[in-house]
Amino acid sequence: MYHARREEAVSDGAQFRQVSPVRLYQRIVEQIEQAIARGDLKPGQRLPSERELVTQFGASRPTVREALRVLESNGLVRSRPGDPNGPEILPFSPAGLTKEMTRLVQFDNVSMAELISFRMILDGSASLLAARLRSEEELSAMERTIAVMSDAIEAGYEEFSKADVAFHEAVAVASRNSLIEVCNQVVRGAVLSLISDKVAHARNGTALMRKSLHHHQEVLEAIRVRDGQAAARISRRTLYDYYAGYVPEDEQGPLLALVDDEETSTTLP
Repeated sequence: MYHARREEAVSDGAQFRQVSPVRLYQRIVEQIEQAIARGDLKPGQRLPSERELVTQFGASRPTVREALRVLESNGLVRSRPGDPNGPEILPFSPAGLTKEMTRLVQFDNVSMAELISFRMILDGSASLLAARLRSEEELSAMERTIAVMSDAIEAGYEEFSKADVAFHEAVAVASRNSLIEVCNQVVRGAVLSLISDKVAHARNGTALMRKSLHHHQEVLEAIRVRDGQAAARISRRTLYDYYAGYVPEDEQGPLLALVDDEETSTTLP
């Protein structure tokens, strides 16, 4: 009776799936990734030569080469043709994450509305934290980017966009949260990669840049007086006004939920 009950309890528990074999190169990738995560391998340092890696891992040369190819495609290492040294460990870059997020949107796994509303959440949070935590030096950095934005309007969208990015990066740095900083870069890059050409060729591009500059100045002023709630609110509103025109009206619910009940308007084509 005891055994019967125990068998019944086990059969009603977790269901397991068949295991799949892991290729050898994946084990090599995992070990190197873990060494980088622990800090045993730091940016600028070199891995052993390919021949030495073959010896250390006890694997074939093609297996080691496949592992290095995966690591390089993930942006973790860089190999130079003809370099007798091993691959170089690279510093972290959000470029790979940006690429993957852009693909998610392009393949309809994530909608443009979701992407923009996520950026509104991130940017609002960064502005709120920056208003409460920023130093005078960080405030000065934001002021300099606003000045560059103002001068860049006549130069065109590309220069204005660079200054815009610099402002948001300065705000993210002042938020004291590196995850917000990284995610902001990734989401902003994904959004711009999808619609930057449309923005750059908008008929009312100069007017849009002037309006954007005004909103950024409002965010800066809220951060200056340490009004986090106002900074967050204006940041979300700014992004809504700038990007909502690229989202179908029937999908704008998540964006509208993040802005106040005041009248909304977009001037995008």
